[in-house]
Amino acid sequence: MGDKSFNRIKAVLAEKSKTNIWLAEQLGKNVNTVSKWCTNKMQPTVETLFEVAKVLDVDVRELLVSTK
Repeated sequence: MGDKSFNRIKAVLAEKSKTNIWLAEQLGKNVNTVSKWCTNKMQPTVETLFEVAKVLDVDVRELLVSTK
C-alpha cells in the first residue's frame, strides 16, 4: 500500500484555494488529522468524506481517486 493515493482532498483544496487548516476548522477536526488525509497517510471515514464534499461544495466522487 505504501504511499498510494486514495483521496484527492489536497488537490480539491488547491482548486478551491482553501487550506487544510480552513478545512479542519469547518469540520471541527484536528489539523494534523486533515494533514494526514491530504498526504494519504490516513483516510477519512465515508461519512467524513461526505462532510468534506459538502464543505468544499463538490461531488463526493471528486474527492476519490478513480479506480477505472
